Amino acid sequence: MFDFIIVGSGLAGCTIAERIANVLKQKVLIIEKRSHIGGNCYDYYDDSGILIHKYGPHVFHTNLKDVWEYLSQFTEWYPYQHKVLGFIDGKKVPIPFNLNSIYGLFPERIASLFERKLINTFGFGKKVPILKLLETKDKDLKLLADFIYEKVFLNYTIKQWGMRPEELEPEVTERVPVFISRDDRYFQDIYQGLPKNGYHEMFKRMLSSPNIKVLLNTDYKEVIDIDQEAKKIYFFGKEFQGKLIYTGKIDEFFNFELGELPYRSLRFDFETLNIEYFQEAGVVNYPNDYEFTRITEFKHLTGQRSCYTVIVREFPQEYNRFTTERGIPYYPVPKRENIELCQKYKKRAKAFKNIIFLGRLAEYKYYSMNVLVERALSAFKEEVAL
Repeated sequence: MFDFIIVGSGLAGCTIAERIANVLKQKVLIIEKRSHIGGNCYDYYDDSGILIHKYGPHVFHTNLKDVWEYLSQFTEWYPYQHKVLGFIDGKKVPIPFNLNSIYGLFPERIASLFERKLINTFGFGKKVPILKLLETKDKDLKLLADFIYEKVFLNYTIKQWGMRPEELEPEVTERVPVFISRDDRYFQDIYQGLPKNGYHEMFKRMLSSPNIKVLLNTDYKEVIDIDQEAKKIYFFGKEFQGKLIYTGKIDEFFNFELGELPYRSLRFDFETLNIEYFQEAGVVNYPNDYEFTRITEFKHLTGQRSCYTVIVREFPQEYNRFTTERGIPYYPVPKRENIELCQKYKKRAKAFKNIIFLGRLAEYKYYSMNVLVERALSAFKEEVAL
């Protein structure tokens, strides 16, 4: 009945399913463990009419015109320039930390000194990873670097990842560099926004082809058996001759035989308030105060007007696949030993000629949304539409 079976209906799964169904005109079955499509990008309207993101804020941004135009086939966009504030020493300043942040926290004379030295050393408009800034030999810049490290990165990273910044791969802190600019936007990409009617509606359009069937509330292991020795796939007891695209955890696919890869999970506390706005920006980070890392207010992201507002406090936690409250793996932990273990699983994966491992969990990579779409489109061209 099906040419392809896709495990998981997140951004990667939906993208490659749409391409297979509409370009190749082949039959696709998507098997989804949750009760909805869209993975962690899923959104919905709550009882107060506010469009909220169930699994934390998702703002789409990219410099790639083809990626933006691809998704634009399935949605109109609400243009939104994301801004994040950080609560530091009782003040709220822009994140990523920039020149405006410096002037917001230091006396003007000292801030002016820092600004001049940053521009002379690195150049205006440059983005400098905090670990690189810490290597500076200039005593004034070293003072600034130590301050930023302690106030912006250290405690936030400990809360988010359960370890210090230097214990993780540099890519983690490089995602939020020190920006030598007065541009307060969190992203500087050419294309930025959110689907006008929500991500869920966009995903529904992506999967609207009659060539696509979706099976919700189903663990793929209920209907699929993998013969690890013979490298064969069995669907409802019969050998499956098509291709399987797997977007789940790569260690789970191999029954954790080489060990379990760690992930970070999250807990969200939502609150509906009878006020127009709660905070000044869509997201306010709390690096040093409280147990949560950030508060998101969704109306800033969606542009909705209402006398109510919805906020969510975000609490990072250890992932535990045996529990419900910690059972969603949000982030692979980019640490050297974990990457090495993943490489061992990937080596095993290459033996399966009719399985494609795709996505954040299957590749154990901290993909941004735009990169994930690009990756799925590339996988379709290079591994499917041959």
